[in-house]
Amino acid sequence: MKKRTFLGFVAATAVGVTMSFTSAFAQTTPAIVFDLGGKFDKSFNQSAYDGAERFTKETGIKYRGFEIQNASQREQAYRRFARDGNNPVIAIGFASAEALTKVAKEFPDTKFAIIDMVVDLPNVRSIVYKEHEGSFLVGVMAAKASKTGKVGFIGGMDIPLIRKFACGYAQGVKSVNPDATVFQNMTGTTGAAWNNPVKGGELAKSQMDQGADVIFAAAGSTGLGVLQAAADAGKFSIGVDANQNYLHPGSVLTSMLKRVDVAVYNAFMDVKDDKWTAGFNVLGLSEGGVDYAVDDNNMKLVDDDMKAAVEKAKADIMAGTVAVHDYMSDNTCPVEFN
Repeated sequence: MKKRTFLGFVAATAVGVTMSFTSAFAQTTPAIVFDLGGKFDKSFNQSAYDGAERFTKETGIKYRGFEIQNASQREQAYRRFARDGNNPVIAIGFASAEALTKVAKEFPDTKFAIIDMVVDLPNVRSIVYKEHEGSFLVGVMAAKASKTGKVGFIGGMDIPLIRKFACGYAQGVKSVNPDATVFQNMTGTTGAAWNNPVKGGELAKSQMDQGADVIFAAAGSTGLGVLQAAADAGKFSIGVDANQNYLHPGSVLTSMLKRVDVAVYNAFMDVKDDKWTAGFNVLGLSEGGVDYAVDDNNMKLVDDDMKAAVEKAKADIMAGTVAVHDYMSDNTCPVEFN
């Protein structure tokens, strides 16, 4: 009897161990490849990082991450993660498209997602944003806050996507003050433009010397130099992607939120919950993909008049009564820059 009981215990234990191992083995192990600038850029990449961290905090499931140092590492990283069985694999940034396309074809059973570009493959989720809508809102706020009637925009790499931010912003400014002057500068034409806060500060000083008293930076880590220069000069800045209001409380007027964190979190969760879908995802104001930020760090800067104006603009865009021109549609902007 004791022998039979012991054998039964061993058999039951073996079954339990096998089930536990199978469950653990089947657990989702997602991966993310951050773009140039790194996961702590306090902007685009960090928003993606926050989404991944939220997933781990809520589920207890760890993810793998890699911060590229040069463009050639993208393809290597995607292939390594796919070969290791990570799923999904998230690519951060438009520049990832070529490498991701190649690797996704090699691993058709792996689920991939890319932020800011479209890769038309059956195992890829492409996530793009209506940045022009969120930029319009912060443009309204900039025009309301400006005392000189002159505001600025500083972009990172000079690409259509960043001109999309600039054009939306200028439209928002001009909707409040048609006679406003909007300065525009891009930092560079290579990936290094995302990680040059010194150059960002220099461009900001140049715009302020011309009278700009509010400057919107859409430039990754380069934007940190813009925010710093504005704070040092007693002017306003506007952050981007993540909520950057906390970096210089009382100087950062608001931040144009681009919810990359939500896209990453949803991609991880959808694979975990077996709800994954590939295809084209567009996130704007109505989808909660873009917005403007108000918190304790900037609340005193947003008076009732400004709040009413930006909320009306938001409601009108969501209702379709105000259409914000998308620079990406034809590479033109209906308003002029200085």
